[in-house]
Amino acid sequence: MKRGRQGKSRRGWYITGASVLLACGLYAGAAAFVGAQIPANTTVHGIDIGSLSPEAAHQVLETKLKPLAAEPVNLTVGDKTQTLDPAKAGLGLDVDATLDGLTGFTLNPATLLERTTGKLAVEPKFTIDDAKLRSGIEALAPKFATATAEGKLAFEADRPVLTKPVTGIEVDLESALKTVSTSWFAPQGAIELPVTKLEPKISAETFNTFLTETVEPLVAGPIKLTDGTSSASLTPAQLAGAASFTFEGDKVGMKLETDALVAAAAARSDGFKSTAKDARIVLAGGSPKVIESQTGKAIDPDGLAEKVLAASKDADRTAKVSLTIVEPTLSTEKAKSLGVKQEIVHFSTPYPASDTVRTKNLYAGSKRLNGVVVMPGEIFSLEKAFGPITTANGYFDSGVVVNGFSSSAVGGGLSQVSTQMYNAGFLAGYDDITHKPHSRWFDRYPAGREATLWEGQVDMAWKNNTPYAVLIEAWVGGGKVHTRLWSTPYWTVGSTSSAKYNLTNPTTTYNPAKNCVSESGGQKGFSINVTRTRTSADKTLPAETKSWTYQPWNKVICGKKP
Repeated sequence: MKRGRQGKSRRGWYITGASVLLACGLYAGAAAFVGAQIPANTTVHGIDIGSLSPEAAHQVLETKLKPLAAEPVNLTVGDKTQTLDPAKAGLGLDVDATLDGLTGFTLNPATLLERTTGKLAVEPKFTIDDAKLRSGIEALAPKFATATAEGKLAFEADRPVLTKPVTGIEVDLESALKTVSTSWFAPQGAIELPVTKLEPKISAETFNTFLTETVEPLVAGPIKLTDGTSSASLTPAQLAGAASFTFEGDKVGMKLETDALVAAAAARSDGFKSTAKDARIVLAGGSPKVIESQTGKAIDPDGLAEKVLAASKDADRTAKVSLTIVEPTLSTEKAKSLGVKQEIVHFSTPYPASDTVRTKNLYAGSKRLNGVVVMPGEIFSLEKAFGPITTANGYFDSGVVVNGFSSSAVGGGLSQVSTQMYNAGFLAGYDDITHKPHSRWFDRYPAGREATLWEGQVDMAWKNNTPYAVLIEAWVGGGKVHTRLWSTPYWTVGSTSSAKYNLTNPTTTYNPAKNCVSESGGQKGFSINVTRTRTSADKTLPAETKSWTYQPWNKVICGKKP
């Protein structure tokens, strides 16, 4: 009986143990089955891969997500947009890492329950090459940048014009790297890059306040200056002409030039004109003479700018001024020290007296030069000294050479005066600023040492490079055009000319112009070199050589070439 019970007991344990083992085996088998496939209801970036094998899921993601990872990424800063190529920037989709952990054997019942019944929304995982991404964004960053620009204030006539300052922008590289690395994949629109703002020194607010409170009131209307006897209303244009702006640190300011205000007042009222008289250097009795200077009265410049600025903000826009004793700009002593004492150059050339109209231009041009004083360091311009070469200004229509052909123009013949002034400056040792010889040589001039003139195109100018002033005397007489310079000798000048070379024979040319002048021709063309040396008491300048080529005097037949 005992043995029978014990046998039944063992069979019961065997049956129970077998059942447990069977259950465990079934559980493990089920776990293995579940772990071999993607959990049900799993999505990656909205793509359903639930219950698929890892291989199948991998293929789905490769097909549907890889194209998204290859799409160009639009990056923006304000209204500027640039495109980033993900592949070149080291950005890519890592499918293996995305699927990692979604499959695999586990006996954890919670995990198994989640895999069989839960919903998983998995975000893709990426590969990022930091060096390539940095390089890609660094290459695009300058295209997003805006340079900082400082504001400016200026007057256009009497109207103040504000050029607004611009706040600079540059990409914040480190922040941009973080933004792009986390947002580049299939973004909802363009990615706005973080930036750093670079403010101008003076803000737009500062400019606007200064414009409305200081600048605009200055030119809102005339400002009256009065000393109780005389008065002058300065126009907005005159006020603007006297104004200048300063920009220091984060401040903007405005200055009024006192000399300009005084000159404007004198222009508007005779009572404010300076009565001081400069010394003058003139020709009298055949030699230079200094006419003495005189002191006088003019508006007191002390505090004038401040008075005008204050008046610009007053309702009556009036500033009270006073007169003060003023000294002449050129005193008698200064004029005498300029050394205009003796003749240093006298140059002359013959002129064709039979051409009476041309001679009138020689007289008109010489008259404009007679008595002109050129100060030390000053540039003498013949075109400026002549003034407009027009009939209204006293000049006449006469013969000229245009493009190698004889023609006519107002001021014809003034090139002879130009030659006179070039040679006067040449022989005095002054610096040649600009000149141009004639295209054809006229034998009344030194070859290679002459100069033409054409208003607006060809000037003759030299610079007084001595410590002394020079007085010009010019006249026509005795069959010649004369130029004399009065000063103090400074340079010892030497001049040599080469023999004529590169001789060219005249030919026959045709001129279809309506105002054609036929010519018989004859004189050969040639080249020549002219060398000048200059030595003073304390220095010697390098020798200078100028070369010129003259055209031959061709035979000119009026009309088209047959």
